Amino acid sequence: MTQEKFINSPYVEQMRKITNGLYTHGWDERNGGNVSYQLLESEIKPYADTGKVLRNESIDFDASEIAGQYYLVTGTGRYFKNVIDNPEGDTGLVQIAKDGHSVDILWGYNDGAQPTSEFPAHLMTHINRQHVDSNQRIVMHCHPTNLIAMSFTVPLDEKTMTRILWKMQAESVVVFPEGLGIIPYMTPGTNQIGEATADKMKEFRLVLWPQHGVFAAGDSMDETFGLIETVEKAALIYTTVQSQGGKFIQEISDADLENLTHRFGIKPNPNFIMGKSLISGK
Repeated sequence: MTQEKFINSPYVEQMRKITNGLYTHGWDERNGGNVSYQLLESEIKPYADTGKVLRNESIDFDASEIAGQYYLVTGTGRYFKNVIDNPEGDTGLVQIAKDGHSVDILWGYNDGAQPTSEFPAHLMTHINRQHVDSNQRIVMHCHPTNLIAMSFTVPLDEKTMTRILWKMQAESVVVFPEGLGIIPYMTPGTNQIGEATADKMKEFRLVLWPQHGVFAAGDSMDETFGLIETVEKAALIYTTVQSQGGKFIQEISDADLENLTHRFGIKPNPNFIMGKSLISGK
């Protein structure tokens, strides 16, 4: 087995497809957005030598809690439109080093690239989501247009925004029953925004960065992408309603939401299930 074979692994293929999907949806312009995928050693070994380290790079975060874990992660400053053709340059496979403050690069970044500048925020989220559900090994950050637009016009209140999104389509409460987490506007690329996001990720799989984008977590590339896709579709419907005058004559009622949760056997956030009507405002 040689490390070059890793480029043919299903994990690189998934990364190529999902980054292309994020780009073509218009959610990752230029070098915006980043994705990380925690892999198990047993998944990597058929394709790469986990004992062969290409180089070591420092990270601005103490990741000692997950030392030894492996991540396939997009590179800093890299354009998602190029990943599909150049995964070995624009992504890399890394292992969190024993010191917790650096990563060993095992594959990729073949032109000297490094993991995304948001990698500390990804790792903080991975740590907290692993405490919730160890199967959730994907973290995805992107810039969905209509959801970002809502962060300018709708109060940045988790209950308010969640209920609007739930009431835009029947799928919403089924796909994200816990609702949408929201943090204040913060400077991206800092440990402060990473810590705030990771703290919200104890309760939510999707966290809104107002006037910027979202952080999402899930157990597969498809599931995580689908989570963002569903929320963004709801935001698009809301935006369309606003362009039609913004007056709701019909809505999905709270009783309808409860019926949906019973039908699909899910437990919605109890703090969000009841509230103001979009029609009456009461």
